[in-house]
Amino acid sequence: MTDKSQAHRLGWVDAAKGICIILVVLMHSTLGVEKAIGAETSLHAFIDWARPFRMPDFFLISGLFLASRIDRPWRAYLDTKVVHFAYFYVLWLTIQFALKAPGMVGEIGAAATLESYLWSFVDPFGTLWFIYLLAVFFVVSKLLRDVPKAAVIAGAALLHVFAPVTGSVLLDEFSDRFVFFYLGYALAPAVFAYAERVARWPALPVAAALAAWAALNAIAVQSGITHVRGPDFIFSFAGIAAVIAVSVLLAGSLPGRVLAYCGLHSIAIYLAFTVFMGPTRVLMLKAGGAEAPVLVALAATLAGVVGSLAMRRLVARTPLSFLFTRPKAFRLGAVRAESQKSQGVRGAIEAAE
Repeated sequence: MTDKSQAHRLGWVDAAKGICIILVVLMHSTLGVEKAIGAETSLHAFIDWARPFRMPDFFLISGLFLASRIDRPWRAYLDTKVVHFAYFYVLWLTIQFALKAPGMVGEIGAAATLESYLWSFVDPFGTLWFIYLLAVFFVVSKLLRDVPKAAVIAGAALLHVFAPVTGSVLLDEFSDRFVFFYLGYALAPAVFAYAERVARWPALPVAAALAAWAALNAIAVQSGITHVRGPDFIFSFAGIAAVIAVSVLLAGSLPGRVLAYCGLHSIAIYLAFTVFMGPTRVLMLKAGGAEAPVLVALAATLAGVVGSLAMRRLVARTPLSFLFTRPKAFRLGAVRAESQKSQGVRGAIEAAE
């Protein structure tokens, strides 16, 4: 594959991740506003419409480049696929608890707040569950690397269909989501081939197909079939295919570049969006925004995305860069020299992961 085609591929991958992370922030923003005002907004229907593919697509895209890493020695693999995410999870878990602790202590007491913090190392906390699950998925996938892919896919699909509701975020989300992550790894060549075909198709027929999919997805959501385990796969994968197609169509355009930039820094957005989203929502509602809850939700979404990106940029060359860049001290020792040697290449690849 040429450098040009590699850049194109990473462009649409990042754009797809950008779409997903914006949809995630919009969901949390909208639900937060609705909880505050005690009523649904007109955005609620759109949030439901995106539910079949929002997180499945995020996980499938996260698994696309695993094949280039899964055969590495365990120490190097754990450094980039486990310690990397564990560092940010623990750091931002602590930051979020520090921000929420005063309110939690007032509600449940200091001992229960501390217990909740410690339990978050066992069962993921709040919005950070995605970061936690990624590390788990990478470990499980490597442990299963010698098992036939078809068998793992079948098992993961059955786990999704018959996923138990245990009350544990780790167990429930693992059962529900692992199949999408693993399919990203197992079917990566097919996914890239599909994206390349979409890039060659005339834009008008693709746009017509996307419009038809959007309508059918809305009907399916309203009918409730997307909540039925088994049939929901159809709509999840149709949505994933649609997001990829949109990302390919937008590649190179201004909207595509904006989405790709968000996708490139999707982990930074995921880590920090609540820091900006929550205060924006509270301030706007106190200022009378309850009369225009959709505007509040959209403004809070914008604040969450833009605020996170601005924060990452502002601290990049300061002592606070550790908020979004893992310091060398938190790398596994034997991996540091290799990391320095291949920093440029790895940065490009891991940005897409």
